[in-house]
Parts: sequence; C-alpha cells; structure tokens
Amino acid sequence: MFEFDQYLGFLLVLTILTIGFWLMLFLIGFVIPYWIGGSLLERWKLKKEERKNEEM
Repeated sequence: MFEFDQYLGFLLVLTILTIGFWLMLFLIGFVIPYWIGGSLLERWKLKKEERKNEEM
C-alpha cells in the first residue's frame, strides 16, 4: 500500500494539520478573547481617568 517514505510523509502532514487545528482552537478560545477583553478594559480605565480629570 504505502512505501516507508510515503508513510512518513503522510504522518508529517497529519501532524502539521493536527498542530494547526489545536493552535487555531487555542487562539480562538483563549488568546483573542483575552486580547479583546484587555483592550476594552484599558479603554474603560482611560475614559474613567479622563472623566476624573475633567471634574478637577
């Protein structure tokens, strides 16, 4: 069916696809929401500080 080098190539492609799948799942599940949440929190703190400075 497969020769040994074809089998290694198939395993390499399968490994790369699996790593890509888990990396994409990690990015979509944790990194991007953390990035967006941090950005919104920072914007909220800046607006709060700006309002505080206007009152003085």
